[in-house]
Amino acid sequence: MPKSLKSLLMVSPLAAVMLVFLVLPILMIVVVSFWRATEFSVIPAFSFENYEFLFGSPVTYKVFLNTFKYALITWVFTLAIGFTVAYFLAFHVRSQNMQIVLFLLCTIPFWTSNIIRMISWIPFLGRNGIANSTLLSMGVIDQPVEWLLFSDFAVILAFVHLYTLFMVVPIFNTMMRIDRSLIVAARDAGASGPQILWNVIVPLTKPGIMIGTIFVVTLVMGDFITVRIMSGSQSANVGRLISNDIALLQYPSAAATAVILLVTVLMVIGILLRFVDIRKEL
Repeated sequence: MPKSLKSLLMVSPLAAVMLVFLVLPILMIVVVSFWRATEFSVIPAFSFENYEFLFGSPVTYKVFLNTFKYALITWVFTLAIGFTVAYFLAFHVRSQNMQIVLFLLCTIPFWTSNIIRMISWIPFLGRNGIANSTLLSMGVIDQPVEWLLFSDFAVILAFVHLYTLFMVVPIFNTMMRIDRSLIVAARDAGASGPQILWNVIVPLTKPGIMIGTIFVVTLVMGDFITVRIMSGSQSANVGRLISNDIALLQYPSAAATAVILLVTVLMVIGILLRFVDIRKEL
């Protein structure tokens, strides 16, 4: 059998799976986004009114800005924590067995569901929670701090807790591939520790940073349950806007918002991919 035909036969089933489970659902969402809806029914008639309403409403821009705010702040903290943890595991833990043990410890939170890990912060951050009780007993504050729970602080904290590992894994994987002789050569040339970190390790770790960034940003922008629970329904992002439309049976409006979110995420990923070629890492 010719190699080209054999390759085609191998690729065809995978292409069919992608078509059925990825492309067709997205196309269906796009089609539904142009339908109309009343309080009791969905009308399969072509219309731009869903997009006109979204682009004409100031709420849409406010919600998208809020979503970008959550994504940006979460990215900053997950990058700082993820890079530090990955750097420690890759360059300061000499034993490979200990690296594996410590890396598995990082994955322990993923042994439970996101909702359980998220809700676990509520008794810690509440008005009468552990944090406020500790601060009161130490005399740091005179009365409970209200903004620890049901606030943007709680939302960001939960996001960082949930998604930091998605930054640790690709950065650690990239760091482990760095040729240690480059670091030795830089040290022999008189480079200091910070100079080696900034001029050798960080540039070689960019693919891992970009992969982690894509993971974190897309997960945060599509999340809605975290914002709903940790903000006490006082804040919103695009995911929650879609969820609310679905709850009200406004499927065309939800589909239109989902399409805009998808295009926005693809644009963000496209911008990130211009900084580094991550195909070498995949």
